[in-house]
Amino acid sequence: MDVAHGDTYVADLAGAGIDEHTDVVLTDHHRPEIGVVLKEVLAGDARWVGIMGNPKHEGPHIAALRELGVGDEDIARVHRPIGLNIGSRTPAEIAVATLAGLIADRNDRPGGFVF
Repeated sequence: MDVAHGDTYVADLAGAGIDEHTDVVLTDHHRPEIGVVLKEVLAGDARWVGIMGNPKHEGPHIAALRELGVGDEDIARVHRPIGLNIGSRTPAEIAVATLAGLIADRNDRPGGFVF
């Protein structure tokens, strides 16, 4: 079912219909398959790709993508952190910061991503 600005839940990326209007957010940054998933996403047309994680530490996705032969230019397309710097700590606050960051990016605004 196509819903403008709606969410789609699928079992795999192929079923997601990722296109140039799609924002992809990965929340489980320590899963072993994260490199494979991100490589597949980066090979497609996603508008924006991000992964949760502490901005003070290099994310494990970087080494995983390098091991899979993904170039630095594509690795740099993966945003981290993904939310605005509003001091969020709880899951609800992190969700709000993440959505606000996506809205800021879609509207070509800086949005306070500096940490």
